[in-house]
Formats: sequence, C-alpha cells, structure tokens
Amino acid sequence: MRTIVLLILSNVFMTFAWYAHLKDLRSAPLYVAILASWGIALFEYMLQVPANRVGFGTFNLGQLKIIQEVITLSVFVPFAVYYMGQPLKLDYLWAGLCMAGAVFFIFRG
Repeated sequence: MRTIVLLILSNVFMTFAWYAHLKDLRSAPLYVAILASWGIALFEYMLQVPANRVGFGTFNLGQLKIIQEVITLSVFVPFAVYYMGQPLKLDYLWAGLCMAGAVFFIFRG
C-alpha cells in the first residue's frame, strides 16, 4: 500500500510539473516555466524513486509500470477537468478501459 500512496503523491507532483505551466506560466519566459517544472519534479522524484524501491519485489517491473500508468490517468483526468478547465470526455473512459485490460494482462498468473 505504501508503494501505491507514494506513486499517487508523486504523480500529483509530476502532473503539475508537466502541465500546470500551460495555465499558470503561459506568459512567462520558457526558462521560468522549465525551472519551475524542474523544482516541482524534484518532489516527484523524491516520492517516485522510493515508491519503486519499496514496491519492487512485491511487484515486478511490468506491474510497477502499469500501476504507474493507471495512477497517471486517475490523477490526470481530475487535473485536466478541474484545474485546467478541460471538458470531461468519454475518451477518458475508453482510455481507462484500455488500462484495465493492461492491468489484467500484466497481473494475470
């Protein structure tokens, strides 16, 4: 469970590092957006690296990656809708169903 919580928290930081500058720093010079993103990403790595270390052994490498991707979509959709003001689309549902298929295949016996 610790791995999942750390991955969720790291993904929140990652999502903000990758996309929040499109809203908050749109008029700032590119180097400012890059430095701000790097600063946020530092916290992402401080959570993501320990998450993978703790989880490796309980999960195999492929499972860790698919868990991360499911979390990415789960964090990104609310971020896109609520923070960035993007419309909620059925495409997110279809992407989620594809991710459910990936989870099935990577975790099956």
